[in-house]
Amino acid sequence: MSNSADSPQGPVNSFDGQEGGRSSMRGGGRVTGGTARLLTAAVFALAGLIFVTSFNTAKGTNIRTDASLLKLSDLIQQRSAKNGTLDESTAALRKDVDALARRDDGSTKAEDEKLGALESAAGTRKLSGPALTVTLNDAPPNAPAAPGYPEPQANDLVIHQQDLQAVVNALWKGGAKGIQVMDQRLISTSAVRCVGNTLILQGRVYSPPYKITAVGDQGALKKAIAASPAIQNYQLYVEAYGLGWKVDERKAVTLPAYSGTVDLHYAKPVG
Repeated sequence: MSNSADSPQGPVNSFDGQEGGRSSMRGGGRVTGGTARLLTAAVFALAGLIFVTSFNTAKGTNIRTDASLLKLSDLIQQRSAKNGTLDESTAALRKDVDALARRDDGSTKAEDEKLGALESAAGTRKLSGPALTVTLNDAPPNAPAAPGYPEPQANDLVIHQQDLQAVVNALWKGGAKGIQVMDQRLISTSAVRCVGNTLILQGRVYSPPYKITAVGDQGALKKAIAASPAIQNYQLYVEAYGLGWKVDERKAVTLPAYSGTVDLHYAKPVG
C-alpha cells in the first residue's frame, strides 16, 4: 500500500497574483535598518522567554535526563512484583478463612464433599496428578530461515498471544482437569494476553520461555495438541525459524490453588 499523495490535477498557477496563486511582493518589500533592529530585539526577547520558561519547568534539574523519570518497564515490573506479594497475602488469608469456615459451619460430610468438588472445578483447590508441560520460546536473535522458507520478519521470531491461547485451548479440549500458566492457576475468567512478546496474566508480567502445565490423561492431552490446527501452524514456524517447542510428560505434579480475586468487574449503564 502506497502512502504517497495523489498528484495534483490541472494547471498550477504561478505566484503572480492570479486567482489560486500567492500574491507576489511588488514594491514595499525592502526591509529598512530600523525594522531589522526591531526584529533582532524581538528574537532575543523571545529566546530569553523560552530560557526562563525552561528553567522554571526544570526546577533546576536536567529535564532531558531519564535518571529522574521512572521507565514504563520498571513501573510494570514493580506493579507485577506488588501484585505477586498481594496474591500471596490473599492466599494466606483465604486459607485462614476456609479453616474457620470448616470449623464453624456445622455442615455434613456430604456437603463438605460437594463443596470440595466445586472448589476443584473452580480451581480454588490444589490439584495433583500426572501432567503434561508445554514450553514455548522465542527463536534465537537473527535466526536464519531453514532452506526453502522466506527470510523471517521480526514477528515471526517471537511468541504471540494466539500461540499461548492455542495450547491452553487444546489442553482444555483434551480433558485437562486443571491448567497452570507459569506459576499461576487458570480459572474460568482467566485471560491469557500478550503485549508485544510479554505475557500479562492476572496482573502479573512474564517473559519467555512460557511454561503451560496441565493435569489430566497424558495420552488424551497429547492427542488434542497434535490435532489443533493452530498448533500445527505454529509447528511450521518451529521448523522454519527455530521457535521453541517442547512437550514433557510428568508423572506427578501439584498445581497450586488459584489465590486471586473471584469478583467479577463489569460495565454498568449510566443513569
